[in-house]
Amino acid sequence: MVKICCIGAGYVGGPTMAVIALKCPDVEVAVVDISVPRITAWNSDQLPIYEPGLDDVVKQCRGKNLFFSTDVEKHVCEADIVFVSVNTPTKTRGLGAGKAADLTYWESAARMIADVSKSDKIVVEKSTVPVKTAEAIEKILMHNSKGINFQILSNPEFLAEGTAIQDLFKPDRVLIGGRETPGGQKAIKALKDVYAHWVPEENIITTNLWSAELSKLAANAFLAQRISSVNAMSALCEATGANVSQVSYAVGKDTRIGAKFLNASVGFGGSCFQKDILNLVYICECNGLPEVAEYWKQVIKINDYQKTRFVNRVVASMFNTVSNKKIAILGFAFKKDTGDTRETPAIDVCKGLLGDKALLSIYDPQVTEDQIQRDLSMKKFDWDHPLHLQPMSPTTVKQVGVVWDAYAATKDAHGVCILTEWDEFKTLDFQRIYDNMQKPAFVFDGRNVVDSDKLREIGFIVYSIGKPLDAWLKDMPALV
Repeated sequence: MVKICCIGAGYVGGPTMAVIALKCPDVEVAVVDISVPRITAWNSDQLPIYEPGLDDVVKQCRGKNLFFSTDVEKHVCEADIVFVSVNTPTKTRGLGAGKAADLTYWESAARMIADVSKSDKIVVEKSTVPVKTAEAIEKILMHNSKGINFQILSNPEFLAEGTAIQDLFKPDRVLIGGRETPGGQKAIKALKDVYAHWVPEENIITTNLWSAELSKLAANAFLAQRISSVNAMSALCEATGANVSQVSYAVGKDTRIGAKFLNASVGFGGSCFQKDILNLVYICECNGLPEVAEYWKQVIKINDYQKTRFVNRVVASMFNTVSNKKIAILGFAFKKDTGDTRETPAIDVCKGLLGDKALLSIYDPQVTEDQIQRDLSMKKFDWDHPLHLQPMSPTTVKQVGVVWDAYAATKDAHGVCILTEWDEFKTLDFQRIYDNMQKPAFVFDGRNVVDSDKLREIGFIVYSIGKPLDAWLKDMPALV
């Protein structure tokens, strides 16, 4: 029986290994992590992450051929294939601070693998890593190998949170990069055989190591670039009276472009986009390509601009001040169908409003009050470091209340900001919300989820990103 061990029980390791266990009943899969609370949660009825369909997959396999454990060394020692899915946060100090990836956890994982291994192993990079990480890991393993043969593969994940299980069941492609040597090719075949249990062979792509590593960064950079492109257009649409939904629909009908990732919004978030682009920028700078680095930096600049523009629009519309005004925040996760708040645009929007002394009432169906308070009290990039390096008890932001109901959030509010596209926000009783709000009542739709015409009929003043502006909003232009 082939034994697989995955180091790291987070958003990538947990779901990926659960699906491998489900699809490969003849493979034993162990997911290991040094975090006792995280592993305890994986072994309970309340999994540590929310992802549609994940519960069912875990329950079908757990205890049969899927195991969650803190005994890292035992499972690594016994495994034939070791996936490494540890964190690669952005460095906060030293060389490359604010851009380069911190490989501390990767390096310690590689040293531990070398220390405990008694048999040959295939080591698979699963977390997003900078190009040439495999080479560095290879050196650590080779210099500590005690005669054991290690083959390094790059197998980046291309999961979208909220649809991760579906993405794993029917992937666009599985990418495996390895050395162009007999040993490297044999290792590629071994990993390919695992995925071939359920992925059609034509969807499994094999490349050299560097191409696989760079493909992950490139894919995220291209997707983020599309979002920044349509968001840049949304600003122009507002200025000219065009409708960004109509523009993006027309553009998306061009088969060379396609319709995906052309929804204007308050900005992109998530654990990968910004981190991977900053990493790409750093790699370009290190390789003497400042013009290329500058190009990718602009994708992040537009994203930051979009969040600032949204805050400015809120403040300008409400007589140029939100001081002591209650603002309801609907949605805090970075996208619907996930409880993940990493780099969510809601953090910057909330901090911007708090800077003008707004009183926030926040509702999100999947994000806890503790997480929201922690996010609002953290410095940039702190979220990506272990909990013990984060503020332990977040300093409760006195201007922030977290409620578990959209109607409680909006009661007596002056304005409503929709920051996540949860389906339930489309079906709220906006007449009830309007009746219980201060007047004039404002809705700032950062995800274009509501029917602005219907809301205007009720009496709301509505701002939708990239849509023609209310007369009211034209009279109170935002300084951007």
